Amino acid sequence: MLFPNPVPSPAGWQLFRWLFDPLTFLDQCTDRWGSTFSLGLVTGLRMTLVADPEAIADVFALDPNHIESGSMNYLLEPLVGLNSLLLLDGSPHRRHRKLLLPPFHGERMTAYGRLICDLTRQQATDWGSQKVIAGRKVTQVITLKTILKAVFGLVDGDRYGQIQVLATKILDLLGSPLTSSLLFLPSLQRDGGPWSPWGYFLKLRHQLDVLLYGEIADRRAEQSHAQQDAAQPGQSPNRGPSDRTDILSLLLAARDEAGQPMSDEEIRDELMTLLLAGHETTATSLAWALWWVTQFPAMGDRIRAEIAELGPDPEPMAIAKLPYLNAFCQETLRIYPVALIGSPRRLLKPTTIGGHDYPAGAIVSPNIYSAHRRPDLYPNPTQFQPERFLERSFSNSEFLTFGGGNRSCIGMAFAQFEMKLVLATLLMDWSVAYAGVVPPRPARRGVTVGPNGPLRLRMTRRDRVAPAPAPTPQTVA
Repeated sequence: MLFPNPVPSPAGWQLFRWLFDPLTFLDQCTDRWGSTFSLGLVTGLRMTLVADPEAIADVFALDPNHIESGSMNYLLEPLVGLNSLLLLDGSPHRRHRKLLLPPFHGERMTAYGRLICDLTRQQATDWGSQKVIAGRKVTQVITLKTILKAVFGLVDGDRYGQIQVLATKILDLLGSPLTSSLLFLPSLQRDGGPWSPWGYFLKLRHQLDVLLYGEIADRRAEQSHAQQDAAQPGQSPNRGPSDRTDILSLLLAARDEAGQPMSDEEIRDELMTLLLAGHETTATSLAWALWWVTQFPAMGDRIRAEIAELGPDPEPMAIAKLPYLNAFCQETLRIYPVALIGSPRRLLKPTTIGGHDYPAGAIVSPNIYSAHRRPDLYPNPTQFQPERFLERSFSNSEFLTFGGGNRSCIGMAFAQFEMKLVLATLLMDWSVAYAGVVPPRPARRGVTVGPNGPLRLRMTRRDRVAPAPAPTPQTVA
């Protein structure tokens, strides 16, 4: 059998389930066929999902020269462009990855930490002593502002505001079931004018492109002028705009082994990748984290007590190293991963994965959601238990929210850093209670999965005290 455990239902029905009820679909497939099964989401094309750690480790260890992965993400091309790291393979992928990795690690993170905390506090300045907020919208605004300032290096002004508005409109549009479904149905991506869903998306994307290319042009000119000034007698080479530490400036200055810079189109596509993929995923994870705080107030108190031990004005890097805060965020990412599966790999030669022989041309993808719900790895997997991440460590093939191998998320460290700092900053000054009637449930938002609805939260200002009672778990669907 070329494809293990093929799900027999028609491709159209499988695609419908994948679009509108993906978690139940994966749960039912796992219950029926186990940790490995093959979906037929498109007629004539099957993708095998693996949730066994051994098989996942084999996928992550595949030689990049013997697979194609970027081409498997073709559905994202309308969002991020052909030059996005997500769509590249081979040497172009290695080149972009090498250029993009440095800004997300090392000393750069320290510079971003204070910015993240400040932006979070600014978002709460008009809440008074108590306010009911749309939790998902608030986390989206915070993470978007972080991206615009840390990645783009934008300051408050017309372009900053316009990019913020357009990016929000695009994400809200993709959050609708109709438009998000169109991403999976390229044949229906027709421009019916600005009043049609896809035509409206294209209009917004064009407007955003104008702003992005304008910013790139201005920043290239800025760097050129800074270099000319530095070359003048008596001028310091370390003054002015060339000192920028935002990621756009670093990409503009980056050179590959041949000394070649990135083109405007390459930079635009990577900015779109970070803008639309990077901040949306973190915003979703933060929304879930706040939901779990409402369900387990004692867990929130334990996080506050941990932060209080750092003093009245803790350093962001110290906050990010707190063990229980980290465990809480890891459990949030485990129980409802934003991406249900990892990057698919198309095999270019016959390959054995998890003891099964696959032919060339087979498509295999890590099943993140089902791997995170294996009872042998995570006892009582439907219960929210941060302590499990304090009691043992998990390998990259057991906890795989950020993928692995040559397709691991380059923004993994930044995303986790931001998630912990935003959550900690909010919890230091606010108590959180759920103000909705019906508990949120996971629903598709474009290519990701997040809480349905706005996630209404009642935020109440609090004094910084530090009780730490032991929390109890809760079962989730």
